[in-house]
Amino acid sequence: MNTQAAEAAALTARDTYGRLVAYLAWRWNDLAAAEDALGDALLKALQRWPQDGVPAQPEGWLLTVAHRELLQSARHQGVVQRLADDPVVRSVLPREDDAAPEPFLKAHPIPDNRLRLMLVCAHPAIERSVRTPLMLQAVLGLDAQRIATAFLVSPAAMAQRLVRAKQKIAQAGIRFEEPEPADLPRRTHAILEAVYAAYGMAWERQGASGEEATLSAELATEALYLAELCVALLPDDAEARGLWALMLFCESRRHARFVSEPDGSERFVPLHEQDTGRWDHAQIARANALLSDAAARGQLGPYQLEAAIQSAHAQRAVTGRVPWGGIAQLYQGLLEIAPTMGARVGHAVALGTAHGAARGLAALDALPQAEVRNHAPWWVARAHLLEQQRRWQDAAEALRQGMGLTEDPRLRAHLWVKLQALQAAPVTDTPV
Repeated sequence: MNTQAAEAAALTARDTYGRLVAYLAWRWNDLAAAEDALGDALLKALQRWPQDGVPAQPEGWLLTVAHRELLQSARHQGVVQRLADDPVVRSVLPREDDAAPEPFLKAHPIPDNRLRLMLVCAHPAIERSVRTPLMLQAVLGLDAQRIATAFLVSPAAMAQRLVRAKQKIAQAGIRFEEPEPADLPRRTHAILEAVYAAYGMAWERQGASGEEATLSAELATEALYLAELCVALLPDDAEARGLWALMLFCESRRHARFVSEPDGSERFVPLHEQDTGRWDHAQIARANALLSDAAARGQLGPYQLEAAIQSAHAQRAVTGRVPWGGIAQLYQGLLEIAPTMGARVGHAVALGTAHGAARGLAALDALPQAEVRNHAPWWVARAHLLEQQRRWQDAAEALRQGMGLTEDPRLRAHLWVKLQALQAAPVTDTPV
C-alpha cells in the first residue's frame, strides 16, 4: 500500500470525521447509516488513493462517495425517486472523478451541523448517561474504547450502550431538526457536558508524543470551537460562558504543563511550579472577560465556579502568589452545587494550604473510604498534606499508593522523583 496515500486518508478521516458524519446524518436523518456510509468511503479511499493518487479535495471526495453509498442504500429501500427529485441530492451525485462540486461545499457549511447533531443526541428520549458518549463518538469521532476508558466501563459495555442509543434514535422516530426554543437550554447544557468531557480527554493526553500529541491538540481545538458555538447558540446563558472560560484558562497553560528534557522526554510540571511566563496571557485575559460577563448574568453554576478557581490560580502570574483562602471558599460553593470527588479533593488541598495541613487531612479523611481507596488524586493530595506536616514516612506511603493507581508514565515519573525526596528526608513522624 502507498504509505503516503494511507497517511492522507487517515489524516482526512481524523480532521473531518465529525463534520462529515454530522452533515450526512442531518441530511439523511439517519446517524447509523451516515457512520456506515462514511466508513465505506474511507475504506474505498484506502483502496483507491494508493492507485489513483490523493484527490485535490480529499474531504469532498469522501463526502461524495458517502453520498453515493447512501443513495444506493436508499435505492434498495425503494425511496430513490423521492430523493432524486431533491435538487440538493442531484447536486452531489458523483462525477467520474468523484470530486464533490465546489459550489455545494461552499453553500452548505458543514461545521455547524456538528452542533445540530449534538442537539439530536441530547434529545430527552435518549438516556442521560449515554448522551455524552454518543456525542463523543458521533460528532468527535472517538472510538468506543477511548470513551469507555474515560467513563470507567468496559469497551464492550460502552459499545452496547452506543448501539442501543442509535437504535433508540431510529425506533423512536427522533427527527433531525432543531429543537423548540424552550427546549434549547436543556439540550445545550447536555452538550456542555460532552464538550467538557472531550476537553478533559484531550487534557489527559497533553504532553504525549507522536500521534497522541496530535490527537490531543486536535480534540482540544474541536472542543474549544464547540464551546464557542454554544455561547453563540445561547448568548444569555451564563454557564455556556463559564465553560468556555474554564477551558481557555486550562488551555492557556498548555505549553507550561510539560517541559522537554535533554533526552527528548516530556517532564510533567504541577500547576504551582509552572513558569507563568510560558502561560498564554491573552487567553487568560479573554477567559477573565468571559467569566465577568457570565457573573453579570446572575446565574451561578459549576462551570463558572470552576473557572473562577482557575482564574484565582492565574493571579500568580500578576501577584506572585495564589489566594488559597479564596480558592477554598470557591470550592465550598462548588461542593454545594456539584459535590464531585475531584471538587472534594481540591477543597481539602485548598483548606490545608490556606488554614493548615490538619484541616485538609480532616477533610480528606471525612470522604467515604470505599470511594477514595482507588482514587489516585486522593492519595497524592494526602501525601502532599502529610509532607507539610513533615510526616515523611506517612507521606511516602500515601505517594506509593497514588503511584500504583496512576497510569500516565509521565505523572508516575513525577511522583517517583517526589517519593525519592521523601525517602531521603529525616526520619520523624512529629506533626508541625
